[in-house]
Amino acid sequence: MKTFTLAAGFAAMATTAFADDPVDGLWKTAPGDTGGYLHVSIAECGSAICGTIDTAFDADGNEQLEYENLGKQIIWDMIPEGGGSYDDGKIWAPDRDKTYSSKMTLDGQNKLTVKGCAVGGLVCRGQVWTRVE
Repeated sequence: MKTFTLAAGFAAMATTAFADDPVDGLWKTAPGDTGGYLHVSIAECGSAICGTIDTAFDADGNEQLEYENLGKQIIWDMIPEGGGSYDDGKIWAPDRDKTYSSKMTLDGQNKLTVKGCAVGGLVCRGQVWTRVE
């Protein structure tokens, strides 16, 4: 019985350790400067969180099949801090072709606040992304 209890405990810890991060999934960005928006696929990449551009849409909601940045990484090196917070990452803003130091905060299961600041922290931008159902 003792062996079974110990084995069950290790199995529970392993399941928790290999569970998906709560931010994993497909997210809709807020509209950019042109009014278009993206769907970004966020997943674990090693010990960090990364995101790639999955789909692009114009301001009218039409899918842009020939968008030049499809499949490009937009988030990288984002470190889970616990409690829905992520820090020390980078985010690339395709509408301005700028890379920012970034952090993210998960609000519930369906809202993700993404913030990025340029070098020195004087110029910052932020958006609230929504989970795609």
